[in-house]
Amino acid sequence: MIAAPLDRTWLLANLPHQGAMNLLDAIVEWDDSCVRAVARNQRALDHPLRRGGELPSVCGIEYGAQAAAAHGALVSRMPSGAGVLASVRNVVMHADRLDDVAGDLDVLAERLGGDESGVLYRFEVASAGRVLVEGRVAVAFRR
Repeated sequence: MIAAPLDRTWLLANLPHQGAMNLLDAIVEWDDSCVRAVARNQRALDHPLRRGGELPSVCGIEYGAQAAAAHGALVSRMPSGAGVLASVRNVVMHADRLDDVAGDLDVLAERLGGDESGVLYRFEVASAGRVLVEGRVAVAFRR
């Protein structure tokens, strides 16, 4: 991977997710097929996806989808917001919640394939080497 850290300013300028719904804090590294990001907000009491005082692990899908969107913004010539989440598959949750994870979230998105109509990514959300949530997301492009 290319060591090219990008901060929250870049994420806010290049992803359609704004304000607190922009869940990633930085892009740590990336290349043509993969991106690794970090998120530190899972313990925030005002997290926009928190329900019933908890951040359920299913929210890891959104972290993975945003990492995929960031990768798309880095390697694609498509305008920001050109893609929509079309499907989520093969999700495995290895934890019940994310807000009780002490360390940062390490979010990986790896492009598995795609064309001008859409793209498929594998994602993984981990912390301190422990995988918390993994699965695949498909993104369809608006034309």
